[in-house]
Amino acid sequence: MRRYALLDVFTKQPLAGNQLAVVLDAEGLSDERMQAITREFNLAETVFVLPPVQPGHRANLRIFCPAYEMPFAGHPTVGTAVLLALETFGDSAAGQDSVFVVEEKIGDIRCAVALHSGKAGHAIFDVPRQSEPIEAEIDDAALAAMLGLEPSQLGCENHRPSLYSAGVPYLMVPVRDLAAIARARPLIQHWSNALPAGVGSVYLYTRETTTKDHHFHARMFWLGEGIIEDPATGSAAAAFAGAVAAFDQLPSGTHRFVIEQGFEIHRPSLISLEVDVENHALKASRIGGDAVLIARGTLDI
Repeated sequence: MRRYALLDVFTKQPLAGNQLAVVLDAEGLSDERMQAITREFNLAETVFVLPPVQPGHRANLRIFCPAYEMPFAGHPTVGTAVLLALETFGDSAAGQDSVFVVEEKIGDIRCAVALHSGKAGHAIFDVPRQSEPIEAEIDDAALAAMLGLEPSQLGCENHRPSLYSAGVPYLMVPVRDLAAIARARPLIQHWSNALPAGVGSVYLYTRETTTKDHHFHARMFWLGEGIIEDPATGSAAAAFAGAVAAFDQLPSGTHRFVIEQGFEIHRPSLISLEVDVENHALKASRIGGDAVLIARGTLDI
């Protein structure tokens, strides 16, 4: 018997945001078993909570998508952090704060959690590896064809397509406006012609947003068994920190952004991104968001 929980992440409302499964009692499971359980849940990611390797840390997390294990992912980190805090405080969860370190393949990650109730909270974590550009040749015409757009619809202000990674590489694609980003329809027959080798994810963004309180509107497509659109992608937001710091030439200090995602697939999500800049160089970044507990259960395996 292994306990599990289902959460919606990067949202305050149930049935929105990005879905997440977390298996709380994962000790003793083989890699193959974890992968099989992930396919059973059939969500974008499933987290397996193991005892920490280092004393004083809260847990060791293994993150799987249906096809492979990931070294780092944003919505699994936020959702699992909120769940672990709920596990700690139980019936007295409402109003409690917690700070702890979780271990992922990419490294140790410091998380801070503020619980709203016994079923919801807000988590923010330090991005363990800062976003860096990756040199690559990007063909705007091929990229536009893959997205079903015109080349003239790529780019917004001074932002151009680029490749960045904070542990997971993303092809960053700025587009002109909300109309263009809504029109995007990735075409699998053009995928290999448009993406650099070793890159399987495309992050579209534009400055035009649904409300004035948000700063960027985004969509993320990745090639799994077919093209899949993700409702909210924390690792992409972490990579985006490098792009926004570089293209906008951010001055020294801390800059805060709210990124909206998932609106086109009826899973509205809000991701907070904090970027620390010194002498026009990215020094640190943090990803935050809300998570809501949807269900608990046990795996009879």
